[in-house]
Amino acid sequence: QLQLVESGGGLVQPGGSLRLSCAASGFTLDYYTIGWFRQAPGKEREGVSCISSRGSRTNYADSVKGRFTISRDNAKNTVYLQMSSLKPEDTAVYYCAAAITPVQAMCVMTPRVSNFGSWGQGTQVTVSS
Repeated sequence: QLQLVESGGGLVQPGGSLRLSCAASGFTLDYYTIGWFRQAPGKEREGVSCISSRGSRTNYADSVKGRFTISRDNAKNTVYLQMSSLKPEDTAVYYCAAAITPVQAMCVMTPRVSNFGSWGQGTQVTVSS
């Protein structure tokens, strides 16, 4: 069974940077398109970015495009989310998950919650001065 664990969150000032990691176990990560999501208190979970199984395709939400970069190292069974120019509105719990539908696996659209499974427990990102 695929298991995912997020790490790398923390407190950062506006304009700062963080790199989140999504580490996989159970199955080789190169089978899976991976998505990053976030959920702020009182709000729905939203898709942030996805990366295809071999890293050839990526997609970003408009709110993070140009600031966040998703990447993967399948040899290390890890997907990363490099976050730069962070804003207070980026504050949320960040989750990674694996695509469970063929259309989402193509990574041609912003990831949708209903198309993903094997959710990690999340890592808190707080952007505040």
